[in-house]
Amino acid sequence: MLKVKKMLYLVGLGLYDEKDISINGLEAIKSADVVYAEFYTARLFGGDLKSLESLAGVTINILRREEVEEENLPLKQAKTKDVVFLTAGDPLMATTHADILMEARKNGIPTRVIHASSILSAAPGIAGLQAYKFGKVTTIPRPENNYFPHSPYQVIAENRKMGLHTLVLLDIQAHRDYYMTANEGLEYLLRVENERNEGIITTDTLAVVIARAGSPEPLVRAHRVDVLVEEDFGGPLHCMIIPGDLHFLEAEGLVILGGAPEHILQE
Repeated sequence: MLKVKKMLYLVGLGLYDEKDISINGLEAIKSADVVYAEFYTARLFGGDLKSLESLAGVTINILRREEVEEENLPLKQAKTKDVVFLTAGDPLMATTHADILMEARKNGIPTRVIHASSILSAAPGIAGLQAYKFGKVTTIPRPENNYFPHSPYQVIAENRKMGLHTLVLLDIQAHRDYYMTANEGLEYLLRVENERNEGIITTDTLAVVIARAGSPEPLVRAHRVDVLVEEDFGGPLHCMIIPGDLHFLEAEGLVILGGAPEHILQE
């Protein structure tokens, strides 16, 4: 690969372990002067930092949120060095990472984006749903004192009005070793429903839980909310889908791939 000095590479690591990285991404790591990574927006649960360092033969420096968002460390270093900035999933799915790309362009720093699989591309297909029928994505935050936004519920409501599916991401606070479970996410939505009483998310609502997407044995489970909220989906990461209007083939996919009740085929 042709090496260009003072280049900032934004490289995605994929969904599960160090082997998900592309050959282009691996070559970029090997050619860089310095390699950074952040795992506060997402992380790989099938591998660890040492495995990736061993695969690439380099030292990887883990950055804290403030070093990325406030100090812009990757950008500063890229003015004089070839820098790789690694993130789980696709490198531009987080707003912070897109901001880094734009700031680099504004400052005349050459950039290259090396994409990878992300939950946005993996979740629809693994559940048997059609990607073009998804609306706006939403994230459920961990409730805090005086912080319990209804916006995730509202996004689902808006999507369902248009017959669209909703991918629901769940809060990650890696620095606290906290990864929201699908059970917590469903309970959150039921609590909002109890406060708003709009009939968007009830115990009878069909929902889909996906756990450990990208792993050798991902879990996909589709059923009513009251059934799912009591189940154990195992370790992180979890996400959910609230379906909109289902095409027959999508309903069949949820039955076959997610164990959904067969009566949805008749609806």
